[in-house]
Amino acid sequence: MKKILIVNDDGIFAAGIQILARKLHIEGYDLLVVAPDRERSASGHSMTMDRPLHIKRIENNLLADGFTAYSCDGTPTDCVIMGIDVLGFTPDIVISGINCGPNLGDDITYSGTACAAMEGLVYGYPAMALSLVCSSRDAEKYYETAADAAAAILGWLSSNPMQEGIFYNVNVPNLPLQEIKGVHLTCKGKRRYHDKITAVKTPFGDTAYWVGGTIEDDLDPGSDVWAVKHANISITPVHLEMTCFDAFKADKATAMEKTVFETLTDCETKS
Repeated sequence: MKKILIVNDDGIFAAGIQILARKLHIEGYDLLVVAPDRERSASGHSMTMDRPLHIKRIENNLLADGFTAYSCDGTPTDCVIMGIDVLGFTPDIVISGINCGPNLGDDITYSGTACAAMEGLVYGYPAMALSLVCSSRDAEKYYETAADAAAAILGWLSSNPMQEGIFYNVNVPNLPLQEIKGVHLTCKGKRRYHDKITAVKTPFGDTAYWVGGTIEDDLDPGSDVWAVKHANISITPVHLEMTCFDAFKADKATAMEKTVFETLTDCETKS
């Protein structure tokens, strides 16, 4: 795996993507970086279809030292599309990150970071979403630990190809490398938000609503939230197949199909 498309949802100016790109450039990988021109966190798997998109070559050596980088005025998913379809880059793997903040449990459905990796998977390429479990308010952010983790995973994948149809959702505790206790393959955990809506008054006297809330994790052993809570790097293999095959194969499935169709036929006859 030598050619890597790097994207994120924190923007081209974010520390995480710059540290990751420099690390992998030093490791000898051929990189193309395409990132939003501003923060696009929690954008999910959205793509821009109501206006034209623009990309701009980054000439600043502080942002693109030894590799090619572009900013895009769209979403993280758009960045993957621009890199592959517009710039003609054929990656061996798509890496999204390093995100400032966790992408654990059900948050991967909201995450622009994780969903950019999903877009790489849609194109048929192996992909990895990489997040540092930190807060924007943390005094220290150990992006180097997450970059080292990415390089180590890539080293493993060079002789152990990723299973087709999955991407790795990787969460790295915000710790110096020497304080990381291990690496765990995990399942998606459960993360809930309490008091999700806070009502606020605008300067004009109207009511507006702030979405957020207090996080509560189910610390089930073997889950991603459990792993990072115990200072381990979490690697969760994720696939896009959402079919519930138990229901699909159940005996009552045929009965459901027959009953619903008969009901529709009756409706057509009555009309």
